[in-house]
Order: sequence, then structure tokens, then C-alpha cells
Amino acid sequence: MSVMTAADHRIPNDQAALLVTPGAYADGRIHETYRWLRKNEPLGMATVEGVDPFWVVTRHADILEISRQNDLFHNGDRAPTLVSQAADKKVREMMGGSPHLLRTLIHMDAPDHPKYRALTQGWFMPQNLRRLEDQIRVIARAAVEKMAAKVGPDGVGRCDFVQEVALHFPLHVIMSIMGVPPEDEPRMLKLTQELFGAADPELARDADTPVAERDFDFSVVIDFSNYFRTLSEAKRAAPTDDLASLIANSRIDGQPISDLEAMSYYIIVATAGHDTTSSSTAGAMWALAENPAELAKVKKDLSLIPALVDESIRWTTPVKTFMRTATEDVRFADRDIKKGDWLMLCYASGNRDEAVFEDPGQFHADRKPNKHLAFGYGAHLCLGQHLAKMEMRILWEELLPRLSELELDGVPAMSEAVFVNGPKRLPVRFRMA
Repeated sequence: MSVMTAADHRIPNDQAALLVTPGAYADGRIHETYRWLRKNEPLGMATVEGVDPFWVVTRHADILEISRQNDLFHNGDRAPTLVSQAADKKVREMMGGSPHLLRTLIHMDAPDHPKYRALTQGWFMPQNLRRLEDQIRVIARAAVEKMAAKVGPDGVGRCDFVQEVALHFPLHVIMSIMGVPPEDEPRMLKLTQELFGAADPELARDADTPVAERDFDFSVVIDFSNYFRTLSEAKRAAPTDDLASLIANSRIDGQPISDLEAMSYYIIVATAGHDTTSSSTAGAMWALAENPAELAKVKKDLSLIPALVDESIRWTTPVKTFMRTATEDVRFADRDIKKGDWLMLCYASGNRDEAVFEDPGQFHADRKPNKHLAFGYGAHLCLGQHLAKMEMRILWEELLPRLSELELDGVPAMSEAVFVNGPKRLPVRFRMA
């Protein structure tokens, strides 16, 4: 465990508390904390009751540098997401001392990480994704038609863009690629929301559990594993041209992939493969509804859609935080970091760093350059980044030419989570051309 020192760089208790408060990520208070930290304590130490102490990395340059140094800052030595001491203890008891309930790519370091990443990397490369463009466009058009069907006789449409469009479009795309039957998509969506929304009283499976104990829901992981174990057995018996078949029949160092690692692989693809994309898509729609001039700008020049996509990813930053563990004593950014120290990389802070982004607190659909960190950096750069951007580009290519008016039609809401969060409600009023 940590042997952290440097008491002079302790973050004030009120600011530190917000870093571990799921509601602060939903109501925007976290951005105020990030602004204060970037200015006053860009690499400070948070000490919060019930959580091991951790360094808080808020500047773009520092997040980049730590992400580059994968040998010095590991993913797998401790939990790569923020967990309470109680949850960490429970996982270690269940997993024979390991801090990981799952063993996905985000839980691995070299030499295992590059081996497991290579299993599916080819599927997510741009040259392979190009063959999926027509299929994705069909799915996007269906999503737009679903939205258009909400237009009444008066020419006005109303819908919850999250619940009726943003959640289902990328879900259908990734499940089609994986080989999950369409009838199982609602189950996959519910399990994903329960996994990432364990601290959100509206999304959690067990909302009666105290927030401090809801880092994640063990029963959700079990349900995911049971589903994918059955799917995996079917894909081993009769492989098809999909990701589930590839994972089910994978071999590492000449040996079949283990059950834990196979289930972990399925779960990360099945959750991260759509949840973050739906959040960025909804984040863009929310921003465009609040900024008519930005909507008009992109509608006038559809060549700005790729820039809109990048800005929506920066603006929303669905993956808010990841944790790293120092593998040795190091002097970094004028701080003495000790071997075993835990560090929180605050991507949403890096993506609003005034030293990198002009007017970072505003949504600019034509922002260039846009060196956002939402996909991470280095060896752990998001495997699905090209697919995510391609899906969003295609959806906007299909929707924006038909969207003539757009405004909010109620109060939107973000999910409550420290790790991954995004819009969970987005009521909009619109007209279609």
C-alpha cells in the first residue's frame, strides 16, 4: 500500500471529497474542483476517509507524460479504477489476493497487455472498419427514422434523445460486431448501466446499498459472465465471423485463453464498446440544443462533422478517471512519488486545461486543433476509438441534414459516477426537414 508523503501538497478536504463523490460528476461541481486544482495544486494528494490516499493529476501535460511511461506507472498493480478500501478488501478476498475482479486490457501491463490487445486489434483498425460503414449507416438511418417518427401533426417532435436514440444506436453496432443476438441487446444495455451506474440511484441494481459501498455491483459481473460463458461455448462449437468467436477461440502463448480473461474481454467490449459512444453522442446533442449558432454552423458546412465529433468527445469525456500505480520512487512534476503510490488521471480536467485549449469551458463544433485525452494515450489508447468516431460521424451525416430546429424540452441529467458517466436524460424538442 501507499507510503505517500509530501503533506504540503495535500488537497483541501472539501475539494478532495468531491473527487470521490459520484454526484459531483453529475451536477458539474467536479469541473469547479478541477479548475481550482489546475491553478493551485495540479498534482496534489487526496486523503479521504474510506479510500486509500491518491495523487490527483489534473493537467493535460502531466496526464500525457504518465500515460507515456507505462513501465513506471502501471495499470495492474492495484485497482485501475477508484475503489473504496472496503471494496478492495472484498475483491482481494474473493480473488485470492488479486485486486481485480476482472482481468481486462485496462487491468494489464506488459508483457500480457500487448498480447491480449493484439487478439482483437485488427478488428478495430480503420481499414477493417471501412467494410462496416454501409452496415453502420443502415443502423444510423433507422435511428434517425425512429426520431422522425416522434414528430406530431404540428411538425414538432419530442423525445428523450438518450433513451430513444443515443443508447441504442452504438449498442446495436457493437452487438452486431460481437455476434450477440438483437433480442439480447436490452439485457446488455441494462447490465452495462448497472455496471457503470452502480453509484447512481436511478441506474443501480441495488439502490438501497449505501453510496460509499457501491463502487461496482458484483452480481452484475456474475450475470455478464454467465451470459458470455454460454455464448462462448456456442462460438467454440460453431464459430462465425464475429468478435465473440474470435475471443472464444483465442490462444495466448499457445494456450487457450482462460475463462476469467475471456469473460473479462467480452465484458469490456460489450460495455465500453457502446456506453462511451452513446454518452459522447448525447453530449453533442445537448450542446447543440443549448448553442443554436453551433448547430447552424455545422448544418451549413457538413465537412465540420469530424470536428464536431472530436469536440463532443472532449466536451463529454465519458471516461472521467483512471488510476495508475507507481512502480518505483520517482520525482515527477516537482513531487516525490513513492513506489506503490496511487495516481488518479483526471481526463475531464486535462480536456479543459487552459494551457492547451482556448476557451475550454465552451463547446465549439469547429474546434481545431483538438488534442483531447478522452481516449487515453500510449499503450492503453482506446482500442475502439476509430469505431466510435466512425459511428458518430455517420449518425450526424444522416441526422443533421434533416434536423431543422432543436432545443431542450426539459431538464437533462448526467449519471452519477466517478469512473464513467454521461447524459442519462436529454429531453429535446425538434423539427425535421
